[in-house]
Amino acid sequence: MQTKIKEILTRYWGFTSFRPMQEEIILSVLEGKDTLALLPTGGGKSITFQIPAMALDGVCIVITPLISLMKDQVSNLTSKNISAKAIFSGMAVTEIRYALEQAHENKLKFLYISPERALTETFRNFFSATKISLIAVDEAHCISQWGYDFRPPYLKIAELRKHHPDVPVLAVTATATPEVVEDIQEKLLFKKKNVFRKSFYRRNLSYEVYETENKQGRMLDQCLHTEGTGIVYVRNRKKTREIAELLRKNKISADYYHAGLSGQERDKKQLAWTSGKCRIITATNAFGMGIDKPDVRFVIHMDMPDCVEAYFQEAGRAGRDLKESRCILFFNKPDIDFGFKQIERSFPSLDSIKKIYFLLGNYFQLAVGSGKDITFDFDIATFTEQYELDTTDVYYSLQLLEKQGLILLSEAFHSPSRVRMSVQQSDVYKFRVENPQLDPFIQMLLRSFPGIFNDYVKIDENRLAFQMDVEVSKVIKALDSLDKAGLISYLPYNDKPKVSFLTSRVDEREINLDSEIYEKRKERAIIRYEAVASYVTSTAKCRSMQLLNYFGESAATRCGICDVCLGRNEIDVNQAEFNSVIDIIKPKLRQQSLPLRDVYELFPIEDQKKVNEVLRWLFDNQKAKLDKNGLVIWMNLKH
Repeated sequence: MQTKIKEILTRYWGFTSFRPMQEEIILSVLEGKDTLALLPTGGGKSITFQIPAMALDGVCIVITPLISLMKDQVSNLTSKNISAKAIFSGMAVTEIRYALEQAHENKLKFLYISPERALTETFRNFFSATKISLIAVDEAHCISQWGYDFRPPYLKIAELRKHHPDVPVLAVTATATPEVVEDIQEKLLFKKKNVFRKSFYRRNLSYEVYETENKQGRMLDQCLHTEGTGIVYVRNRKKTREIAELLRKNKISADYYHAGLSGQERDKKQLAWTSGKCRIITATNAFGMGIDKPDVRFVIHMDMPDCVEAYFQEAGRAGRDLKESRCILFFNKPDIDFGFKQIERSFPSLDSIKKIYFLLGNYFQLAVGSGKDITFDFDIATFTEQYELDTTDVYYSLQLLEKQGLILLSEAFHSPSRVRMSVQQSDVYKFRVENPQLDPFIQMLLRSFPGIFNDYVKIDENRLAFQMDVEVSKVIKALDSLDKAGLISYLPYNDKPKVSFLTSRVDEREINLDSEIYEKRKERAIIRYEAVASYVTSTAKCRSMQLLNYFGESAATRCGICDVCLGRNEIDVNQAEFNSVIDIIKPKLRQQSLPLRDVYELFPIEDQKKVNEVLRWLFDNQKAKLDKNGLVIWMNLKH
């Protein structure tokens, strides 16, 4: 089997050897074992389920919440002549049905699907009647209530296993704390615990944190003096434009990206950046998923991230080519307080959430008991104006309704027009003879898209109109006529945000919003943010060690290249000596302030020099201070 998987790797991916731990994970899956793989961002997680699926009979079901990731991976697989499709929010029923039929007939090797879609009756019927090779659960931390992006629909994935009890599950994630690792295996009903964990340590990344009141000036300075491609993350859409304009004014090639742009705009901007035509992209956290650009030399965060997991993933987009790269975070004290206030705002009251669910049903004129699996175009601005609602309350209420599994939101994504022939080739000639006015359009489709009988093909109505020298409205009218006549299935271009009802509408008084789960979710959000606040304010411990300790790597050692390590390297004390002094001083000073002479008396006389060096570093980095009475005071930096 090892020979076979290496042949697949070379034939389809062009590599002659696996990255560390990939082969062990793949062999575990091929032995039929439930497997949890923890690999850092850019560590090659997708290959761990794609290669075993290629070696097995049947279709691999890949469950992921990220539409951008689905589209990217399906595109990559099809470019390698591997059959793959994705089912996501906003697709037409006919398109979904066709994808399921192909998978059932063993014409696909991979079917990507969101956890919400995996719960539908249509999918369950398909799943139970189809030969499945593997169930791959991407972003597996979403299944854990302790995870930073917990999604209740993930909890029901395990219900699929009863239909194929012998099919293994491979769960993959780039961010999981020890308690999340345990929870993932329990929730997915692993027959036996089985974890492959690669260290999250990235030796080529320097993690740097700087407190400053002039974040834009510091950011600009970094972009001017750090060579190569970069990402600048900000919290809101307005800032993406402002910072991109600031960079361009300083003759730096830059563009901005956020979820509010049309799909065409986002595709264009992303392509310009990945191809090197644009050097720096300023973006919200909507940017980056599914993008594997190897030569990103720096990632800058202008705002405090919500949690360590999200920061680690976003920063980890730097240096995937293993060359030295920088991960820089700027903050000031008001940022920390703002973050805590933001958590409060992101948890509207349960009554407010129920009210918005009720109004959403009215907005789409759904009766109680109707709406299941129906998708609507949705303009949040129009909705909030119509009912005179607070936009922030609506936004976060919709997110929480989605995480409860009641609705599914899709940010605007580019969904080009698609066409597929609905009849056999032998029936087309007869139709052309009977409908001569439509014959030129049919001929154009047949000439331009040879695969139109086998699958949906992407079309551009404007290009077809140019080729035929007619108005685009005439092309669209002809395609509509062919669709209504049953010759083709025509799915017009759509680029609007959508909301899908995953369950039939219920009376708002019957919405099951568990107050205990709600409060726990809020409590965990606060704890996770406190970890971020601790990370940015701590100047006594290596940044890399702090991050790795958070993910349970207790044996991590100093990286030697972060801002903390470089600051400590300036004093004439090695790591062991520094830690030995800190271990004695810190507990004493946390109990009470001490005169400077009493601090020195804690150590033998031969250690006085290194004690002096450590104290100087503590004073310089505001971890301790010497007051006017000669007392050494330990600074409490918790917020």
